Amino acid sequence: MRQLFRTLKIENGKMIATGLAVMLAVLLSSPATAQQEGLDARDISLAVETELLVDEAVPSHLIDVETTDGIVTLTGSVDNILARDRAERVAETIKGVRGVINKVTVEPVMRTDEKLYEDVHNALMYDPATEGFEIEVDVDNGLVRLDGEVESWQEKQLASTVAKGVIGVREVENRITIDYPEERSDYEIKQDVKRRLDTDVWVDEADIEVSVDDGNVNLDGIVGSAAEKRWARYDAWVYGAESVDVDNLDVEWFAKDAMKRKQNYEDVSDQDIKQAIKDALYYDPRVYSFNLEVTVDEGAATLAGEVDNLKAKTAAAEDASNVLGVWRVNNHIKVRPEVELTNAKLEKKVNDAILRDPYLQLYEVEVDARNGMVYLNGKVNSLFEKQHAEDVAERVKGVVDVVNYVDYQGDWERKSDWALRQDVWHHLYWSPFVEETEVEIKVDNGVVTLEGEVDTWIERMSAEENAYEAGAKNVLNDLGVASLNPFSFMPQY
Repeated sequence: MRQLFRTLKIENGKMIATGLAVMLAVLLSSPATAQQEGLDARDISLAVETELLVDEAVPSHLIDVETTDGIVTLTGSVDNILARDRAERVAETIKGVRGVINKVTVEPVMRTDEKLYEDVHNALMYDPATEGFEIEVDVDNGLVRLDGEVESWQEKQLASTVAKGVIGVREVENRITIDYPEERSDYEIKQDVKRRLDTDVWVDEADIEVSVDDGNVNLDGIVGSAAEKRWARYDAWVYGAESVDVDNLDVEWFAKDAMKRKQNYEDVSDQDIKQAIKDALYYDPRVYSFNLEVTVDEGAATLAGEVDNLKAKTAAAEDASNVLGVWRVNNHIKVRPEVELTNAKLEKKVNDAILRDPYLQLYEVEVDARNGMVYLNGKVNSLFEKQHAEDVAERVKGVVDVVNYVDYQGDWERKSDWALRQDVWHHLYWSPFVEETEVEIKVDNGVVTLEGEVDTWIERMSAEENAYEAGAKNVLNDLGVASLNPFSFMPQY
């Protein structure tokens, strides 16, 4: 299971690698239930390798996995930083993984430092969220150094992400400093961290203690997965935080009590959800500068207002969907660019962004722009690349909407219903977000039906994606959610 971009888009027809069934068959030798002494290191490694195998953004055949005491070490090489980072996030979402040591090297397409400088500089300048940052770029043999000053940790991280998205970048050294607009007391910082942990749907804050000393935030306690630990660290970087220490935040997959989070779902009010969404928008540099309206009715959130770029609209919906208690997002935000570009200029900007991208530059993706609408055509090799092309276009200022006609070369791999059921079960078993004993799996001619009742919509959504990852041709998700509105379904936007 992986929720790498914290996005809620799931599509049918996902291509699964040929070796999946064989690898999962090996996992059948592991116990049906695991004991508190821990999971077998070999089984964890195989589970990580399986997830890397089905991830279309990671060249799994180039990455080796080794596990010792729950610590996964990744070695090998890839051709871009985004793939290296994604491999690490995939490993973090496997049950039993306590941490990941990423030794994967990046051997990118060779490009001159002068060309890299130009592309990184343009990527930062033309990205609607980073265009206002005063960032200096230096390139030395593919190593990109970023210097400057921003007003939040989130802005600093976003600058790195934009630079990593340029083909040919071998590494990014982020030396940007943070200058907060105002000073905050340790008490204010602590309360802010606790609120963010309390309202993050991906973090169970029940066993996390927060302390702050002179702006330095420390998290102690227990979380259920390495991915949850990463998200908790992200939440702790509030305004005023000078550092965040999660060394004492232990990953214990077997120690979590799902009923704690279930009770939190039942207690959260619409007013609390509304405030939490506003807080999430406030901490997102892609969104915070816009005055958006938020309303919540029995857990259904509605966003309205105007933004000047499409990525801000989609990012706002993602932020809202990650708030505890939200089961649906109605996105009524309107995109109103400050300057309307001619069709030719907009097509050029989108084309330039595609040519800079390490995943897309090899493909001939055709761009047609009409009054701010961008139409994408062409062929790529995977569903991930199709969706990634849309994401790249969304980040171009002047785009008001994207119609994605890009085709991908992926056929459903047929397997027996028995084998598919076993593969689905193992994906559920290795997910830290799903209690597999709550899910009944039925398979008929490649169509998977999920029945039963889970505690949260995160489990419902995760179980569905697990089924697609296992090779389902289609998934009928009939899982009920105990802690939410009886008519609720997976969040939509």
